[in-house]
Amino acid sequence: MSQSNDPSSPAQAASEAMSADSPKDAAAQKQDPIPCSKAGVPMEVLAKFQSNFEAEPKNRLAQNVATTNDLLSVCLDRRVTSQINHVFQHKIPTEGKPVTNQKSSGRCWIFACLNVLRVPFIKKFELDDFEFSQNHLFFWDKIERANYFLNAYEEVAKRREPVDGRLFQFLLASPNPVNDGGQWDMLINLINKHGVMPKKSFPESFSATASRRLNQTLNYKLRSFAVQLTALVEKGASQDKLDREKVKMMDEVYRVTSISLGSPPETFTWEYYDKSKNYKKIGPISPRQFYHEHVKPLYNMDDKICLVNDCRPDNPYGKLFTVEFLGNMHKGRKVLYNNQPISVLKKATAESIKAGEAIWFGCDVGQHFDRKLGAMNLESHDFELTLGVSRKTMDKAQRVIYGESLMTHAMVITAFTQDDDEKYVKWRVENSWGEEGGDKGYLVMTDDWFTEYVFEVVVDKKFVSDEVMAVFKQEPVVLPAWDPMGSLAKSCPSKSHL
Repeated sequence: MSQSNDPSSPAQAASEAMSADSPKDAAAQKQDPIPCSKAGVPMEVLAKFQSNFEAEPKNRLAQNVATTNDLLSVCLDRRVTSQINHVFQHKIPTEGKPVTNQKSSGRCWIFACLNVLRVPFIKKFELDDFEFSQNHLFFWDKIERANYFLNAYEEVAKRREPVDGRLFQFLLASPNPVNDGGQWDMLINLINKHGVMPKKSFPESFSATASRRLNQTLNYKLRSFAVQLTALVEKGASQDKLDREKVKMMDEVYRVTSISLGSPPETFTWEYYDKSKNYKKIGPISPRQFYHEHVKPLYNMDDKICLVNDCRPDNPYGKLFTVEFLGNMHKGRKVLYNNQPISVLKKATAESIKAGEAIWFGCDVGQHFDRKLGAMNLESHDFELTLGVSRKTMDKAQRVIYGESLMTHAMVITAFTQDDDEKYVKWRVENSWGEEGGDKGYLVMTDDWFTEYVFEVVVDKKFVSDEVMAVFKQEPVVLPAWDPMGSLAKSCPSKSHL
């Protein structure tokens, strides 16, 4: 078939558009004395697009509203949003207070973890409210991750990977090497080695709450160190020489990080009042000792497992996966993903909540989400009515494969509701963007949203079957460094990003 007979060809489309033009359009085109470029979309087709747009009065009404308001707000469906409520059937006995705020940083994974840890801690120590120091883990993640990337650069240089090749460039390009995001197994690395402490013992710093400037400086230094390490490897430097140079490099990283975030204390003393206003004191004690003696008996990081829902056809359920160069501690624990159907993730989450344990989870928070209402709901925005287009034409696997969806944010699930047939209806989510929006910072996630946009939950191993646990005995399939399943470790959005 020739091009001119193909109804989908640009030439045929242009011909049809020309034949459909009104006399007024044709006259206007005749009067234009400036020759038009033949590149791009033909002018006749563009004219037809505009004619089609103006022929539908609804488009002009939508345009008048959308050009002066936030597009997502314009698309809200009041029939749906007016039904949102924050009452739940099953809920953990006590939620943590206060609602935390990561501010202009990507520390959601740290905040979510510490928000889960504090739930049994608050109950045990009879506290009205409590926060662990997020800055403490943030500091040690910067140090350990910088060292991790220095060793990664050395490794890829020894492999003779080209610096302009995809792997080396991925390890160098923004947001790598140092960024704020992270994964659950990275938290296990940090807490087992460096422990935890109360926020009052190591409070927030400016660069913890607004991390961009610190990250820019650290990334510059690490990329410059990559230049030096690559040159040393190419010259055949001994391992002893490479190790000595890395120590010098890390000394600079430590200095910059300490100046920016403060230096975590080696020991601290925690003084507090319980709910009955009784004075209590623990310490002097190290952060590591504090975790092992006072937190681990209540919430043991080593007993928690990561279940993911990766429904891409090449990644079957019942398999163990990891991502190359996804980590934050050299020779530390690997990031492991136990791939399961979404029903397994939901069941384990529900059983955990019924047992009083909150759940750390990773999702694609920007999809079908209204921050002010705190609604994560596939039906809350009517894009078809306002824009004449659908945002539901790809399934979960297609969205991941074609770059539309990936893990962007970690939060905490604290409650859920089932219907009379015991089908899940909605889930309550504790965010870390302060009290603004939703129910004083808490969100409502519909079960359909859970299915489509939750990728990962962390549960105690006692809440899953022996069959699921057996997957951890497998040798993990190694996904490439740039695989989207590693995305949460690259960046987590702050509330200012949505």
